Amino acid sequence: MSEELKNEIVRRWRNGTSQRVISETLGVSRGRVARVLAEHHKARSGQAAASAKRSSLLDAYATAIEELLARYPDLTAVRLLEELRSRGFTGGYTIVKQRLQRLRPRAPRPPVVRFETAPGAQAQMDYSSYDLDFTDEGRRRVSLFGYVLGYSRRQYLRFVEAQDFDTTLQQHVRAFEHLGGVAATCLYDNMKVVVSGHDGDQPIYNPRFLAFATHYGFRPVACRRRRPETKGKCERQFDYAERNLLNGRTFRTLAHLNEVTDRWLAEVADVRTHRETQQTPLERHALELPHLIPLPAAHYEVHPVVYRTVSAEGFVTWRQNHYSVPWRWLGQVLPVRITERELIVYDPQLGEVARHLLAPRSVSGRRCVQHTHHPPADDSTSRSALLRERYTELGPVPLHFLDGLVRTQRYHRDQAQRVLAFLATYARADWLAALDRAARYGAYSASAVERILAAQARPKSFLSSLAEDEGPTLATPHEEDVVRPRPTSEYQPLLPPDPNADDPPEECPF
Repeated sequence: MSEELKNEIVRRWRNGTSQRVISETLGVSRGRVARVLAEHHKARSGQAAASAKRSSLLDAYATAIEELLARYPDLTAVRLLEELRSRGFTGGYTIVKQRLQRLRPRAPRPPVVRFETAPGAQAQMDYSSYDLDFTDEGRRRVSLFGYVLGYSRRQYLRFVEAQDFDTTLQQHVRAFEHLGGVAATCLYDNMKVVVSGHDGDQPIYNPRFLAFATHYGFRPVACRRRRPETKGKCERQFDYAERNLLNGRTFRTLAHLNEVTDRWLAEVADVRTHRETQQTPLERHALELPHLIPLPAAHYEVHPVVYRTVSAEGFVTWRQNHYSVPWRWLGQVLPVRITERELIVYDPQLGEVARHLLAPRSVSGRRCVQHTHHPPADDSTSRSALLRERYTELGPVPLHFLDGLVRTQRYHRDQAQRVLAFLATYARADWLAALDRAARYGAYSASAVERILAAQARPKSFLSSLAEDEGPTLATPHEEDVVRPRPTSEYQPLLPPDPNADDPPEECPF
């Protein structure tokens, strides 16, 4: 308790205020008020202020404790308690631990010296996780991405759903754009996105992240493990955001939270007078901006591209959600780009064929459907033309089978669409062989093709489908281009003569 508070307690008591009122108004327990007044009375009356020392169960074992500590300086409280109980001690662990702390006090930790950096020299980045109650989305866990410039203290904050590689790179790019440049170095903890492992105390950086850092011209620096104060500026910004941004506010959704965060950065965090620099982050940032590494003309491509097979129902899947694709691409393996908000599907020539808003990570099993992707039910001519175009692309055997379907099946368009869907499950060679066999026997139906495939083929894996649809084809070399082995006799003149040899060396038969 500070001397100012003691003085206030004594002053109010001498003015006739009761101890209960003093306790309530000053926020101090009544017992603490009574002790302060008792000590004041003893000091004024000349009596000893310190109360008599209370006896303890450990007093009888003081000599034994000293002997044990002399023999074992690093003895723990648990082991000391075991030894004392073997000698008849009946007390508990707490008083043993407290006695050990008095007899063997720990050396105070050295103070952390604040380290200031030159303009543009250093930034710090980290994540902090929170469980928030959104009024529209309920309780969910979100992560706060934080990037702060060491000199100006200007920061970029964004709440995200995950701390994965793609999200981390995307938020780095947004931070660079928000701050107008890149610091020469950036401090990180040992997150897997940045550090893939350690060789002793030496960090091994993630090569993919190093490629990203090289593109923007900065150097990542991993902090020493178990020393968070190395990134004190970044840790401090999280504490400030908790007390000022999150405290006393409610949010409808994650998007609403980020909207409030953007306003808070512009209207509060950037314009406050910083306690250490005695300037606003915006004022210091104006001085730091010329020293930052300029942004490149071409940004690093941080949005992942994956390959997905269009299912028999006309969907591609991403994180357990389904997104529709025009039905003519059934069975095809197509490239899919995942941006921060959208999922974009391309054809094999990289032309865009579908675009959807990305479902939240907390949602699974959602079907995002665009009705224009379904086959035109009432336009049989257009649908037939699209089917014929697709079968023509696949070769003469599928086209011959399609003609047979048209001649023999009343609902040949539905049958042709089902047959196309088998490409999502079976390799193209097996699919073509099944169509050829069905045509030779006049079995023009989807069920016949399905039976042939089930009997003669095995479902393909995703890797084999990629190799089939996307893998390059190696050209067969011409006969004159083939390099054949040469006989060893052609290399014999290159060897020095053997002076001890009477006969010329025999030619190696190999």
